[in-house]
Order: sequence, then structure tokens, then C-alpha cells
Amino acid sequence: MSADAAAVTGGARLSEEGLAVERHWRELASRRRLYTWGGIAFLVLAMSGSLWFANETNAGKFFDRLPYFFGFIDQLTPRGPLEIWRAFWDLPSPYDDGSLKFNYPEGRVYFTETLYVPEYIYKMVETLNIALVSTLIGFGVGFVLCFIAAKNMTANRWLRFFVRRFMELLRAFPEIVIAGFFLAVFSLGAVPAIIAVSIHTIGALGKMFFEVVENADMKPDEGLRAAGGNWLERVWFGTVPQVLPNFLSYGLLRFEINVRASTIIGAVGGGGIGETLRLSISRTHEAKTLAIVLLLFLTIVAVDQLSAYLRRRLVGDQAFEFGRGS
Repeated sequence: MSADAAAVTGGARLSEEGLAVERHWRELASRRRLYTWGGIAFLVLAMSGSLWFANETNAGKFFDRLPYFFGFIDQLTPRGPLEIWRAFWDLPSPYDDGSLKFNYPEGRVYFTETLYVPEYIYKMVETLNIALVSTLIGFGVGFVLCFIAAKNMTANRWLRFFVRRFMELLRAFPEIVIAGFFLAVFSLGAVPAIIAVSIHTIGALGKMFFEVVENADMKPDEGLRAAGGNWLERVWFGTVPQVLPNFLSYGLLRFEINVRASTIIGAVGGGGIGETLRLSISRTHEAKTLAIVLLLFLTIVAVDQLSAYLRRRLVGDQAFEFGRGS
């Protein structure tokens, strides 16, 4: 075969390969478009079915009552600078008869020494206390259970199976459902909220912890085993130093979640700022609602930022030490 014929044959082969690649790319693009439109259609059908179900289960009043939602939001919106100022200052009229509404005759306003925001700081601290105590309890119990549930630390598969299923049971129900049960037993207050959030935290942190333990380096454990160390010594000196920074990071992240969960549980009688917010909304106190929402927002932002900073320091310092040692 001459050089010209070989060149022509090679060019034809390259052209066929190029056409095959282009056909394959078009097939992938067509399949991607099909999946995209199919997913959109599924979401539309699911949303339509959910709205229909909500309307039917609400005796056909869901869509009828939907416009009232915007009216409710408008009703809770502060009316002008005075209402915004009242978010921080309690300004009752001298004609206040103890009812839930205030009158302002002829624009006369009488200041008192009662502040709205400081009045609710105590409730916010109570919510933070519920979240903190629950996180500490969940962290401690989850810390103990995770090593029993980890495959590389416990050889008995039945013991691992039982502990894992137990933690799944603890996190199977939302905190508010668990709180409803304990509220019926212990009545209203912070104790049912602490128990409910702690139970769910044990299950959630326990799962994350044992997954971290299963990914730990087992060389220190093997060295301690060869030196005659028992199970507790291998866990404490061989595994805990590796996983503790990640444990603390997960614990801080869970504390953020528990602050929100404690607020929600408070709305059903679990104490804290959530209960006060529910009462304020139900009584249409615009200024008080605004004060509580602002306090809640600022607190959650502060907790999130502090937790993110501490988690970056923990994980970052661990990575830095590891890189310097290598």
C-alpha cells in the first residue's frame, strides 16, 4: 500500500471515530435532557398531588384560607417607627386595663422602665441551656456507644447490631414527637425538652461518631494490642486521640441544630423562647413578636458563627499537625 493510500485510510478511520464520538455525545445530551424534563415533570406532579392532598384533608379550605396567610403576616408587621421602637421599649397607655391590647389616646405615650428585649433574654438563655445540656448528654452517651458499634473496635457482630439498631431507634422520631410524649408525662417545662433533644442527639451523634471511628488508622491499635493493652486502653490511647477533633466538630454542629430544635419544642410547651414566641404570635403582639424574632435571629447567627469558627480551628489544627509531622 502506498503512502497516499495509507494516509487516506487513516484519515477515514479518524473521521469515523470522530463521528462515533459525536454520536455518543449527542446520545448523552439527549438522555440528559430526557432525565431533566422527566425530573421536572415528576416534581410538578408530586407538588400538585401534595397540594391536592392538603386541600382534601383540610375539608377543602386550604386554598380558601391561603390568602389569609398574607393578611396574618401583615397583621404582625410593625406599624411605623413607634411599633419598631416598642420592640425594645414597653410603652403602655395609662388607660391600660390589663387586656392584651394597648390604646394610645391623642398620640400620648408614657415610657416605663420595662425593656422588651432584655425581658426575653432570660427565655433565650433558657433555650440555649436546653440545647447545651442536651448536646452534652448526647455527646457523652454517643461517645460511649460509638466504639461498641464500630466494626474495627468490636468483634461481636450481635453486640454491634444491637447498639446500632438502638441508636437508629433513638433518632427515628423527631424531637417534637418525643417531646410530646414526655410533656404528657412530666407536664410543661424544660425537662421534657431536654430529654427529647438528648434522645435524638444520642442517636444522631452516635452514628456519626462510629463512622469516624471505623475510618481511623488502626496501626496504633495494633501496636497497643501487641504490647498487651486491653480494649479500654486501645480505645483511649490508640483511637480517641485521632477521632476527638472530629467528635468535637460534630458536637458543635449538633449544638447549632439543637438550638433550633429547642426553640421549636418550646412552642409546644417545652419552655424557652419558643413558648414566648408562640404566645406573642397568638395574641398578635407586633412589637413583642418583632423583639423575639430579632433576638432569636441574632442568637442563632452568633451560635452558628462561633461554632463554625471553633470547628475550623479544630479540624484545621489537626490537618496542620498531620502535615507537619509527615
